[in-house]
Amino acid sequence: MKETKVNSVTSLDELNSEYEIDYKTVKRIPYYKKDRTIIELDDDVALYFQTSEQVNKVLKAIIKSFPKYSVAM
Repeated sequence: MKETKVNSVTSLDELNSEYEIDYKTVKRIPYYKKDRTIIELDDDVALYFQTSEQVNKVLKAIIKSFPKYSVAM
């Protein structure tokens, strides 16, 4: 059986130059907002909604229709 040589990093300092990022030039994705969860809708569902506000309005109406002490599954 051949012995293979594994390249190992001996120090984290060796990687630093490769991963230097100028954070002043980094831009956030346009959909980012703190404490927001992004959910992807299936294409057939997305056909019925043009905005996230419409989706939220429908979901809130459905939630209000739940019995008071029920848990969604």
